[in-house]
Amino acid sequence: MSPLISITNDHDICFALRHQVFVVEQDVPVEEEIDELDKLATHLLATEKGLPIGTARVVYQGDIAKIGRVCVLKSARGTGLGAGLIKAAVQIARDRPDVSKAKLGAQLHALGFYEKLGFSVDGPVYLDAGIEHRDMVLTF
Repeated sequence: MSPLISITNDHDICFALRHQVFVVEQDVPVEEEIDELDKLATHLLATEKGLPIGTARVVYQGDIAKIGRVCVLKSARGTGLGAGLIKAAVQIARDRPDVSKAKLGAQLHALGFYEKLGFSVDGPVYLDAGIEHRDMVLTF
């Protein structure tokens, strides 16, 4: 059975997944993990056998769909789920006629992962929650 990825309004489940990955595993300060953009975002939830295993969000800023807070539980990593979440987020963005590109902030170790999904590096290295990132874009 493959994971199901869908839009969700159950933000608490998404926040719990993000807490596990970002706060517990990556030491992101808890006060930086949830922000004001969560209220405006479209949230995606990946489940397998009814259990939550991954999430992502999309925030629209003009003609840009900003994909972020992408995480997969350790038990589901290496299965293609991260790529599935990105592809689902990109498709949601493509479906909006006013959006012409997707953008995301990638941790440096994940640049190759996003490049395989069609994204290109766009800009210098910067710190986000103490972790080095680079912006990446995909123009439709």
